[in-house]
Amino acid sequence: MRLWIGLHLHQLPLEVFSPNWCNDAGSVVLEQERVLAASPMARAAGVAPGMRRGGVLMLMPDARLHVRSPEREAEALNTAALALLQYTPLVAVAEESTLLIDIGASLRLFGGIRALCRRVRASLRALGYSGVLSCAPTARGAWMLARRRAGRALRIESLTRRLDNLPASLPPPARAYATWFEGIGCFSLGAMRRLPRPGLQRRCGRALLDMLDAAYGMAPELFEWVEAPTSFHAKIELFDRLENAEECLMGAERLVQQLTGWLCAHQLAVERITLLLEHERGRVARPPTPVEIALAEPTWRDEHLVRLLRERLAKLILEAPVIALVLDANQVQPMAPPNESLFPEPGGSEEDRLRMFELLIARLGPENVLQALPQADYRPEVANSWVPVQEKVRETARSAQMPPDVESLARPTWILAKPIALLMRNHRPFYGSPLKMASVAERIEAGWWSQTQTRDYFVAEGQDHTLYWVYRERIVGSGEEETPRWYLHGLFG
Repeated sequence: MRLWIGLHLHQLPLEVFSPNWCNDAGSVVLEQERVLAASPMARAAGVAPGMRRGGVLMLMPDARLHVRSPEREAEALNTAALALLQYTPLVAVAEESTLLIDIGASLRLFGGIRALCRRVRASLRALGYSGVLSCAPTARGAWMLARRRAGRALRIESLTRRLDNLPASLPPPARAYATWFEGIGCFSLGAMRRLPRPGLQRRCGRALLDMLDAAYGMAPELFEWVEAPTSFHAKIELFDRLENAEECLMGAERLVQQLTGWLCAHQLAVERITLLLEHERGRVARPPTPVEIALAEPTWRDEHLVRLLRERLAKLILEAPVIALVLDANQVQPMAPPNESLFPEPGGSEEDRLRMFELLIARLGPENVLQALPQADYRPEVANSWVPVQEKVRETARSAQMPPDVESLARPTWILAKPIALLMRNHRPFYGSPLKMASVAERIEAGWWSQTQTRDYFVAEGQDHTLYWVYRERIVGSGEEETPRWYLHGLFG
């Protein structure tokens, strides 16, 4: 099924200067000294399209006046097109600030047309732009519906009915002849189609007929698709100096949307990204503040990256205001194929577990999220070391293997950081109650090269049936009889 989304960015002349997630400060865009677009605050103050500069300043002396920038608009369209590559590789930039997206092959992947449209709108909002979305079986049909806010038409029959009701001046080739169409009583595309084609072609040219045929599905459509660059480096100039790192999140989310589209276009997943917070330039220049995100599992999804950036930015204290953001993909690799197992993992997949660790690292810091790394040693104090989760991933491959007989021994689930000396009552160790030995001794004589240990370990049981891991310290080389010293070293779960 061939289906297109038409996305008309109707507020683009204004939103290239003031994205929709910025505070409304009364922005006004001028073209040839007349108002082209105005923010809601400016419109509420009485600013209207066509008004001259002097009239705007009379109504709003503190209004932010901008001259329309076609260069910025073209750059914004390319930015939005790159972000939308995460939904389909077939994205084209059309005239009059409109994007055309071929989604026929993407519907099943994203859960249908409604779910896909919601995701496209969410991506557009994250970029800071507003848009009118339409759907149609033809690209030109979707373009026309989006330009007139005419909704969706999923079948060619319903598209024909909707197009027939659109004004005759909508196609760009027909606008030069708008007076002639009015003079002959032709006010809609349906009436235009009923005119004799040879005469219409002689009067208005072949381009008008070609556009009508393409919109109604009677002629093939050819487009130049947007291509993602070979490497990713995106930058955004902020529209105000931000003194709180959390305020940078909206701009960072815009960059992440572009990164997601770039990754999907190249079938890549990212392992490490760096967000640079740029400060003042010139004489008072300061080096940028880097925010690095290292992922335990490569990803190409924007939600997870934005969540990690939110946690990191919330903890960051800025030393200077931020005026620009730069995002680099430092380390990428090919996308991993999806899990082909028939039954899902209980409690979530391995990817879900790694995402939870990454979120904890971003929130608590890498030094506070640790994982056990066993060592080839019989001594309990050194048989395990705690390392950051990210370091554990790198060290596992070269860590030594535990002695094969250690896993069969009765070892507790929790070892105390420092053994506790036990009292002796009636020649038995005492810890809340007299302890009864419930196992044979496990003798450890090791560490002669660094820290010698000569101990006999037992599983001891209290009167409440709690199990403890205790040891009796043996004194080597002593000729005198001494009372054995007992220590509590671990607890069984």
